Amino acid sequence: MHTLRKNRPLRRIVLAGAATVSGMVLLLSLKPHTAPGVAGLASPAPAGASGAPSGTAGSTPTGTRTLTGDSVQTRWGPVQVRITLKDGKLTDVTAVSYPQENPRDQQINSYAVPQLTREALTAQSADIDTVSGATYTSDGYRRSLQSALDAASRS
Repeated sequence: MHTLRKNRPLRRIVLAGAATVSGMVLLLSLKPHTAPGVAGLASPAPAGASGAPSGTAGSTPTGTRTLTGDSVQTRWGPVQVRITLKDGKLTDVTAVSYPQENPRDQQINSYAVPQLTREALTAQSADIDTVSGATYTSDGYRRSLQSALDAASRS
């Protein structure tokens, strides 16, 4: 019996150590909701985007315009969007290119791209949330959208 009592504390120590290591690995593998650099990019976007429609509404001709944003290279492939503005209001956002090379990309972007489009149309700017699980696509989408909105405000 004395031998079993000696093994139990050692077994507990080994299990506690393994659980601690596993917990740390899981904790470190978590990704933040938005990347720290994205927060800095997103802050100026609403000011520029919200100022652009009000400033361009009176200065640009009314009608429908379609502009394509820059192609943004992400870790998994390029992302590019095309926007449609009607009388200075964002009426449509279409993802022209986004990662679709493998089944995992297709699965992720089948839910991420429509969600990003809905948010962009609701926000009327590039100040949109990152879709969980599609961080790189979200960042590329946001940057391409902002470049198209910037081009619209210049013209």
